[in-house]
Amino acid sequence: MTTIQRSVLWIAVLGSFVAFLDGTIINVALPSISDELGGGITTQQWVVDAYLITLGALILVAGSVSDAYGRVLVLRIGLIGFGIASIAIAAAPTAEFLIVARAVQGAAGAFLVPSSLALITSNFSGAAQSRAIGIWTAMTTSAMIVGPLVGGVLVDLASWRLAFLINVVPIGVTLVLLARGGFRDTRHPGASIDWIGAALCTLGLGGMVYALIEQPNLGWGSPVIWLTLVLGAGMFTAFILRQRTVRNPILPLDLFRVRNFWTGNVATAFIYGALALNGLVVVVYLQEGAGLPATLAGLASLPMTILMILFSSRVGALSGRWGPRFFMTVGPITMGIGALLLLTTTTEFSYWWQVLPSMIVMGAGLALTVAPLTSAILGAIEPERSGIASAVNNAVSRVAGLIAVALLATIVGGSLDLEGFHRAAVVTAALMIAGGVTSFLGIRNPDRTGTDRPAP
Repeated sequence: MTTIQRSVLWIAVLGSFVAFLDGTIINVALPSISDELGGGITTQQWVVDAYLITLGALILVAGSVSDAYGRVLVLRIGLIGFGIASIAIAAAPTAEFLIVARAVQGAAGAFLVPSSLALITSNFSGAAQSRAIGIWTAMTTSAMIVGPLVGGVLVDLASWRLAFLINVVPIGVTLVLLARGGFRDTRHPGASIDWIGAALCTLGLGGMVYALIEQPNLGWGSPVIWLTLVLGAGMFTAFILRQRTVRNPILPLDLFRVRNFWTGNVATAFIYGALALNGLVVVVYLQEGAGLPATLAGLASLPMTILMILFSSRVGALSGRWGPRFFMTVGPITMGIGALLLLTTTTEFSYWWQVLPSMIVMGAGLALTVAPLTSAILGAIEPERSGIASAVNNAVSRVAGLIAVALLATIVGGSLDLEGFHRAAVVTAALMIAGGVTSFLGIRNPDRTGTDRPAP
């Protein structure tokens, strides 16, 4: 690598790392946040979903903004916005203030990952690009280990507020590298941005999620619930319809005409909805139900991360040789079996016999799933559109997690006690198995005798 390429890679890694880090820290901090600021499970849901609403909606428009205004500028704005929001979260006096700050943080985070990857693809090519993306993936995945560990220690020994201030350090380093790098932005003045579509998507998701989260408190008979649900659904429908006619859609609907793309995204919705639900429920229950300190609760799912890091590359190679269908079928079903193992949890709690087996089995399933799923979806679309295909898949996974968390109170029966924990495990398993069945029925392996690209 040249000196500039090394700087670009470090900027891309650090710029994305803060977004991944925050996503792993938040679950560990939720019990302490609700203890201090109040609101119980509703506050916990909104702290997670406020971030996911703006992130999931705006990540689609991030590519258009980067093209129009320049990737370096957009990345710099995203970093500054993320840092300011992180400081605001750490200083939040009320739950409502914190939730608004999380929404701002999600909006800023939406511009970090796409802009970081765009910097890599514009400064590397060929084998060097593949290697750079591999390094980026490995380094950002490490946030899944660092986040729970550092966040848990800070929650246990100091305050949950400090867990959000650690974002400021990598953000500061990245901004210095950007300032010293002397990078030139490539802009496309003719590029248009569908701001109306972005607003419809954000407001539509927000309305529906508000209704789902507040329904257990207000009931379906409340005008506030059904009105926000209907208005949200109407706005989101208007967003979809608009994408059919607008000149530069942020969600190109023609992508969904390709079999492996739309099937892979349906499987993504089931799988990542289940992962978001499981990640939140396990960490919170281990603290509130089993009485573990935040550090140990955050590290409970560490076996999953380790197995994914160790075996994802190997599975990806095998998937390239044999096709993704087998792995996308067996992997999610294996994770579903792992989720059902959580039903062995009793009031006589033992992590080693009741939770660890589940984490190992789910980790094996996750390692079988992630690389083949990404390969199937991106491999179904022509290379010049891989960026928007990746953004759509990322948005689908975020929105799926958003909806799963919004339904948390309904799933667990209003309280995350042992019975609620078991109910969440069953729903997680059902979603995972649905993802595996969807893949089995819909995914087609590439034709190795002719073209490598599946037919629509």
